[in-house]
Amino acid sequence: MTATVSAPERREFKTELKQLLDLIVHSLYTKKEIFLRELISNAADAIDRARYEALTKPDLLGGDSDWKIRLIPDEKAGTLTVSDNGIGMAQDAIVENLGTIARSGTREFLERLRQAEAKDRPEMIGRFGVGFYASFMVADRVTVLSRPAGGGPADAVRWESDGQGEYTLEPAERATRGTDVILHLRDDAKEFLAGWRLREIVKHYSDFIEHPVVTEVEKETEGKKRTEEETLNSRQAIWLRAKAEIKEEEYQEFYRQVSKDHEDPLKTIHMVAEGTMEFRALVYLPTRKPFDFYWREPKAGLHLYVRRVLIMHECDELLPGWLRFVKGVVDSSDLPLNVSRELLQHNPVLARIRTALVTKVLKTLEELKTSEPESYLKFFREFGSVLKEGVSQDPANRERLAELLLVETTKQEAGKPTTLAEVLGRMPAEAKELPYLIGETRAQIEHSPYLEGHRARGEEVLLLTDPIDEFVMESLGEYKGKTLTAADRATSAGDEAAAEAAKKQAEAEGYTALLGHLAAKLPEVKEVRLTGRLTESAACLVADGGAMSAYMERLMQRLGRAGEAPPPAKRALELNPSHAAVQGLKRMYAANPEDPRIEVVAGLLHDQAVLAEGSKLKDPAGFARRLNDLLGRVVT
Repeated sequence: MTATVSAPERREFKTELKQLLDLIVHSLYTKKEIFLRELISNAADAIDRARYEALTKPDLLGGDSDWKIRLIPDEKAGTLTVSDNGIGMAQDAIVENLGTIARSGTREFLERLRQAEAKDRPEMIGRFGVGFYASFMVADRVTVLSRPAGGGPADAVRWESDGQGEYTLEPAERATRGTDVILHLRDDAKEFLAGWRLREIVKHYSDFIEHPVVTEVEKETEGKKRTEEETLNSRQAIWLRAKAEIKEEEYQEFYRQVSKDHEDPLKTIHMVAEGTMEFRALVYLPTRKPFDFYWREPKAGLHLYVRRVLIMHECDELLPGWLRFVKGVVDSSDLPLNVSRELLQHNPVLARIRTALVTKVLKTLEELKTSEPESYLKFFREFGSVLKEGVSQDPANRERLAELLLVETTKQEAGKPTTLAEVLGRMPAEAKELPYLIGETRAQIEHSPYLEGHRARGEEVLLLTDPIDEFVMESLGEYKGKTLTAADRATSAGDEAAAEAAKKQAEAEGYTALLGHLAAKLPEVKEVRLTGRLTESAACLVADGGAMSAYMERLMQRLGRAGEAPPPAKRALELNPSHAAVQGLKRMYAANPEDPRIEVVAGLLHDQAVLAEGSKLKDPAGFARRLNDLLGRVVT
């Protein structure tokens, strides 16, 4: 715990926050008015928190439940104050919330912002959890006066900063609980003192905030001037209104509020469930993933309300993690107001709501794929990797998710993926297996020797380049009766039959002794055998069906998690008996089994097989020496 200040105290922001403030102040965001949206949103959250805490601690409010967010412009002082009577903050909370930037302030985030073109920089701040700092776009000094709920007038704290790297903390007094954010506006931001401008911004950005956003206006009646309070927002929870009454612009603006996104959503889903289970939901499919989607801690995208009272931000129990890109709100009439996070995990009502939401989202995606294939393709490029998580995590919806997958194949032009159903439609009815190959890029794997046999037989192969595809294929196992088989592993009945045929061929053509000799010279391989899967290349490495693939080994190493995986299994070196190099090796062995060139050629065949599968050589220098030695023999 931080000791309570008893006198003014100066502190420095954390380094990342200083850098972020510099970016904000220098016009990273062009729509300056969003500062007010962010401050109003923060104030509403503080009120929601106070309401929720008061469900179990009624004395916390001290009889004051007249919730309001006040906008107080002062033209003489040049200040705009955003005041609330919410939960308030003690000193520790102020330091945590205003002196740091928490998880959002990573160096990677800042570096990405710097590198992005101006037109590509997201036109919002709240998406990164830094809404308060938008204040410095319009203010050269910001003062925060806050008193926590349950405390007395002398428990307040004053925080102040000019955004240049330091802030001050000092004890203060506030008559009631809540927080005042006082913006000392710069000369070029005095427009935000005008009543009409505040009204315009609130109507545009915060009209659906449940709590009244008020300001005092001067009115004249019969020659007498008087001041009265005016509510600037409609306060109508949009999800409680009839769909026919809601304009598309209203749906879009609420999406921007709830998601902190600056773009319109791809799809809007407005659900009303009545009968044995009553709830309302307004959820959205985003057009594109947030700027930090893959490198911040995954969070749920739905907020849970119970009879219009916000119970929980980002409720993990409303949707599975593989739908975390879905944004919006759910309002239930069947849950108790004092439901805790622990009770939510085992609540049957919430479980039924979750099932209904998942079903509706999947149906929406299925309709989008069918009726708007181009829009679905754009969506899948943004969120396909997340959607794939459901294949391995959600057996109940695995078949429906398989229908939503888009894959590239050897028979499709690059950049134009297809569905598994379309691939199946092109397969011969008697075919029992659907082959796939996983690698870093399509350019790498479409020239792989593992595809040679499949091409020769006219078979279509899935070309997969997403790191999660390994888990997806293993989780699916089969698709509509067709077994999914890895082209670089001995995974199918066809491979077993081919191996048996190759063994008989080796015996018939006198390869058996050579193969045993090569296996002794190459301890890094499980065995050396002939293969029928190659038509052009001399050799390839093949893993057993249950072993980790070379691609997965490389992925674990890149993630720094190689130690968590089982030790790499030795793979079999398969040789193409039709290739001139293999035939020459056989003649060389027949002439002299002790010929030193045999080991050189064997090492080269193994090394080129390692390169062909996309892996790195353990001894590149040794490979170069053996290759140079062979070249020297050829050209002299």
